[in-house]
Amino acid sequence: MAEKRDYYDVLGVSRNADEAQIKKAYRRLAKKYHPDTNAGDADAERKFKEVTEAYDVLSDKEKRKMYDQFGHAAFDQSGAGGPWNGDEGFWNSAGGAGNGFWKTYGGPQGGYQEYHFEGGNMDDMFRDIFGDIFHHEESGGFGGGSFRQKGQDVRAQVEISFDEAAFGCDKVIRLQDPSAAGGAVQSLQVRIPAGIDTGKTVRLKGRGMPGVNGGQNGDLLLGVTVREKEGYERKGMDVYTTVQIPFTTAVFGGEAVVSTLYGNVLCKIRRGMQSGTKIRLKGKGIVSMKNPSVYGDQYVTVQIQVPRHLSPEAEQKLREFQAACAGRAQTA
Repeated sequence: MAEKRDYYDVLGVSRNADEAQIKKAYRRLAKKYHPDTNAGDADAERKFKEVTEAYDVLSDKEKRKMYDQFGHAAFDQSGAGGPWNGDEGFWNSAGGAGNGFWKTYGGPQGGYQEYHFEGGNMDDMFRDIFGDIFHHEESGGFGGGSFRQKGQDVRAQVEISFDEAAFGCDKVIRLQDPSAAGGAVQSLQVRIPAGIDTGKTVRLKGRGMPGVNGGQNGDLLLGVTVREKEGYERKGMDVYTTVQIPFTTAVFGGEAVVSTLYGNVLCKIRRGMQSGTKIRLKGKGIVSMKNPSVYGDQYVTVQIQVPRHLSPEAEQKLREFQAACAGRAQTA
C-alpha cells in the first residue's frame, strides 16, 4: 500500500493554517475532484477521497492535535485496541447527480457494506463538512480483551436546489443495505434546515456501519452542495441580483419591479440614478440557521437599458436633448 501523504500537503495549507483556511482549501479541492463532475475518472475519485480524509482530521481540533503529535500512526490499528478497521470506500454517481451508492470495505464483520441513495435531497441535522468520520467510542474490560466500539460513519454527497437550501423542506430518501436480510430498503423522511449552504453536512444518527460488541452504530453523513439559481448569487446570508430599467426611468425617476426569493417587490428609482447603483432590500436574503428570526439582505444592481431602435421622432427628440445639454455645458 502506498504511503499516505501528509494531510497538510494534501490540502495545500501550512501546518499553522486556521480553520477558515482549511475549510476554504477543502471546498476548492472537493469541488474540483467531486465524482459527479469527474465520472469514470479513477484518479479524481482517489484524490476526492484523499482530500476528504485530510479534512476529516484537520477540521477536528482533537484529531488534528493527535495528528500533529503522532502523524498517521495516531489512527493506525497497528497497536492493540487501535481505533481503525482499515475501511475503504468509494462513491458511485452513475445514477446521476445526488444519486448513487457508497460502498465501505473492512466492516466490523469483514466484507463490505453498500448503501444506496436515491432522490439526492436529504437532511436531519447539519454540521461542518464530514465531521466525526474517525470517532469511535470504546470501553474495555481488563483481561477479557473485549470492547465496545462505535461503527464506522458512512459518507455521501448530495445536491439540493437553491430554493430548498433557502427555505428548507422535507425529503424522503431510501437506503438499501445488502448485508440485511433480503437487502431490505428503508425509507427515511429527513428535514433540510432553512439556510443550509454548500459545505455543510447532514447527519443521520445510527444509519452508518454497525457497532462492535454492542457498540452504537455509526452515522450517515451527507455532504451538501447547493445548486446555482439563475439570476441569483449567494454570499453567506446575502443574495445579489440585477434589475434592468429603461433609460427614461433612470432620467426622470420612477419605479421598477424586482424579483426576490419571497416574490416581486416595487422599488423606487431616484431621478438621475446611474448604472451600477445598488439598492438594498433589507431582510430579503437567506435566513440564519442559528436564529430563524434573522435574515440576510438582497442587493440589487441597477443596469440601464440603452434603446437599440428609435423611431425617427424619438431620435429627433434625443438629438434636441443632446444639443440642449451641449449648449448648457458651453455656457456653464
